[in-house]
Amino acid sequence: MGKENSVAKKARTPEVTHKIMSSIHSKNTRPELTLRKELWRQKIRYRVNYKKLPGKPDIALTKYKIAVFCDGDFWHGHNWAIRGLGSLDEELAMYSDFWKKKILRNIERDEEDNKAIKALGWTVVRIWESDIKTDLPGCIQKIRLAISRVINEIE
Repeated sequence: MGKENSVAKKARTPEVTHKIMSSIHSKNTRPELTLRKELWRQKIRYRVNYKKLPGKPDIALTKYKIAVFCDGDFWHGHNWAIRGLGSLDEELAMYSDFWKKKILRNIERDEEDNKAIKALGWTVVRIWESDIKTDLPGCIQKIRLAISRVINEIE
């Protein structure tokens, strides 16, 4: 047996997990700040954590009625894709019941918010944190495309 197999894995205590997870911010995350700075640099103006819409979008382009969410891969059920797994179910099989329920509820809430925001006549754009890190120009292009669609609808 290899050395890594002979050492038993120690489970992380709930206290340590709590400390790690409570240090994670829900607002002004690094990917969100990166996206906002690039939008601002490109003279695309926005509101932050727009409270007038369900889910308080991270970025709201009020002029165009576009709500942008910067979704964390772990928190919103995208971790499986960046880790090379076959499905969300495969990823969730590795988590405790608490985390499974939390992530599935986040996904459900995202859908509820999308529907409610669209019902108000807004466009919803969701961007994964991993995409912001690996393809910022593509993320900006996705937002610009949404702006173009809104402008074309008006004309």
